[in-house]
Amino acid sequence: MKNITIATRGSKLALWQANHISDLLRKQYPGITVELLKIKTKGDKILDVPLAKVGGKGLFVKEIEEALIDGRADIAVHSMKDVPTELPEGLEVGIIPEREADTDTLLSVKYDGLGDLPEGAVVGTSSLRRQSQLLNLRKDLKIETLRGNLDTRINKLLSGDYDAIIVATAGLNRLGLSAPKREELTPPEFLPAVAQGALGIEYRIADADVREMLAFLHHEKTAYQVQAERGFLTGLDGGCQVPIAAWSKIDGDSVALTGFVADVDGSKPIRLEKTGPVTEAWKIGTDLAKEVLAQGAKEILDRVYKENGQ
Repeated sequence: MKNITIATRGSKLALWQANHISDLLRKQYPGITVELLKIKTKGDKILDVPLAKVGGKGLFVKEIEEALIDGRADIAVHSMKDVPTELPEGLEVGIIPEREADTDTLLSVKYDGLGDLPEGAVVGTSSLRRQSQLLNLRKDLKIETLRGNLDTRINKLLSGDYDAIIVATAGLNRLGLSAPKREELTPPEFLPAVAQGALGIEYRIADADVREMLAFLHHEKTAYQVQAERGFLTGLDGGCQVPIAAWSKIDGDSVALTGFVADVDGSKPIRLEKTGPVTEAWKIGTDLAKEVLAQGAKEILDRVYKENGQ
């Protein structure tokens, strides 16, 4: 193929990700033309409501997938944590490039880290997963909704709206953004979203030449991690707007997966681990989900969905 059109969201981070893949394609295939098709998704349009209340899966991918289905685009570059585990018929996310940092980072103007925040400090995040883990560690914190693109969120922190905010480390690294004070929140104490920091490239299954062309971008270790974590999410029938976390690490031919579910207020945390061969990564995830559900996660998730009108 001489021409490739990449469907992407229009945020700075999404455009960085799409341009990153575009640059790698042009480097691999001199003479190729790569164009970006910017698309506004439902998640981009609704900025005055917490994501959990918007409801539904695929808030940041549905309109992009429609561009693949109708032929306006050849491939789409997604943050894997936004991609539902069920895809439209005829599409697949078969290429997973090497993962960036999978952690979260606390940013602040005045305070060095989570332990330094004063009692009752206001922390901004729109993620129920981050909220539940923060409150599990610090019951006294006041969590307030924070929506918008990464640079928008950081500007709200810098203008004094929050004492601290929590964002994905990968986004900070990719855009070269920060704040006067920062602390990386790392596993096992603070667990990331499923597939956080990983990108996924989606395309039409029928386009074998496109898959072949993209094959050089695929990173097997990252793909196994993503399989294990998404297997866990699938087993819980969860979307990205629920208090579910998963973290995997690979050692040789084995994958160790930690799964976490908690109430939004941080109470009743359920945290379990499972290890097995990387070739069974997806099954390890779904099996761990069954164990977590048996420990009471179903009741927690049912309550969260009901409270958020999902």
